[in-house]
Amino acid sequence: MSSSEALLRLTVAALMYATGETQADLGRGLRLTQGQVSRKQAGSEKGSSWTLADLDRLSAHYGIPVPDLLCGADHAVSRLPMRRRAATVGGLQTTIAP
Repeated sequence: MSSSEALLRLTVAALMYATGETQADLGRGLRLTQGQVSRKQAGSEKGSSWTLADLDRLSAHYGIPVPDLLCGADHAVSRLPMRRRAATVGGLQTTIAP
């Protein structure tokens, strides 16, 4: 496992925490299953790493440019649009369906 992979997993975890998203929530946003997100976050299985295509989807999902996702968790969270942040850090985000 490269240090870039580990950094991205930490960044995704921090973004999920800051937005109040679960793995299932993130999966729906990226068109992945909760299990796929879990495997990508664990990075323990061959072929389960975040891909460049996933980076583009993460960027669109969180509203953060790809380079900011690769600068570490603190930086990425600081770039998170206010509308995407949970009311309480670590709290759950309320999703209102149309």
